[in-house]
Amino acid sequence: MKALAARDNHVPFYVALPSSTFDFEMNDGLRQIPIEERDEHEVRFVSGKTADGLLAEVRVCPEQTPAKNYGFDVTPARLITGLICERGICEATERGILDLFPEHRRPA
Repeated sequence: MKALAARDNHVPFYVALPSSTFDFEMNDGLRQIPIEERDEHEVRFVSGKTADGLLAEVRVCPEQTPAKNYGFDVTPARLITGLICERGICEATERGILDLFPEHRRPA
């Protein structure tokens, strides 16, 4: 959502990450990264204190409401201005990444 808001407002969007998170065996994160799905309970209920100070859990939607609770999402590279890591800044493209990490280039 932040990347979309940045694009709509003509604001550059950068992602800062450690190089250890690059997977040089993967070539399509949107298709290849498995997205963790967490228990729907986390988004269907909220915990808090009642007026008399007791801790209570309350459902925030009708009981039959289906819910999805993804652990994270994948931001499409087209929305990312650049990637920032300890080796520098590059475009969010395979070529941009490999320019920073030439040791991972595959022989032609």
